[in-house]
Amino acid sequence: MSTDTTRSAAPAVGGGAGDAPTATALEGRPGVPFARTFRAELRKMVDTRAGRWMVIVMAAVCVLILAGFVIWGPAEDASFHGLLELSTLPLALLLPVIGIMAATAEWSQRTGLVTFVLEPRRGRVVLAKALAALTLAAVVLAAAVAASAVANIVGGTGEWDLTAATGGGLTLALLIFTLQGVAFGLLFLNTPVAIVSVLVLPTVWSIASMAVSSLEDAARWLNLDLVTQPLFAGEMAGQDWAQLATSSAVWVLLPLAVGTSRVLRREVK
Repeated sequence: MSTDTTRSAAPAVGGGAGDAPTATALEGRPGVPFARTFRAELRKMVDTRAGRWMVIVMAAVCVLILAGFVIWGPAEDASFHGLLELSTLPLALLLPVIGIMAATAEWSQRTGLVTFVLEPRRGRVVLAKALAALTLAAVVLAAAVAASAVANIVGGTGEWDLTAATGGGLTLALLIFTLQGVAFGLLFLNTPVAIVSVLVLPTVWSIASMAVSSLEDAARWLNLDLVTQPLFAGEMAGQDWAQLATSSAVWVLLPLAVGTSRVLRREVK
């Protein structure tokens, strides 16, 4: 009596490419979660000696300015609004440096190979850097607000005259300057060059627009320092928003787009 046995053929040893097992994708979301990348970039901004000292310097400058103004400044101007404007004045110069240091970390410290091996999707790294810089700027601004409030209670007039428009405009202006630092850092990928450029180029443009009368009209639309003055004062009107958008597109969005393209394409050594 014959028995019909059906057996599956085993793959032969040394068989062709068709006999090789097929790789299957792992379950779940592949890659590094964006929240982890964001936390890593935020931590890197204060883990380095330069980043830590930059935050310390900003805090010290704000405290010294407030203390000096409360002791020797005119008492009638020591309101919460006046103290906050005074404490945030150096932040407009120093916060772009924070953004530059965040954007150029991989290239100045030669850690790009490690970063982009762990997260090869460079666009996510760039986005995490920008959000981390904005978050740290918001924390520094909150500290300045707290210091100004303490100064107003201790030695100020006690007037809480800060309006929502002024507070929101001041916050938005400082965040724009921080993002400009990120943009210039991505554009040059070199910390000293980016710092000099973000400080010198707008100043040169301001001087040129004042010296050449034909550039005055263009300066009203393309001078970031000029168009943010109504924002700091909380007096933005319709045309002011258009001028702010135009100037931000030239000084922030354009270098940000070009710099991001450089990061996405540049070879990491």
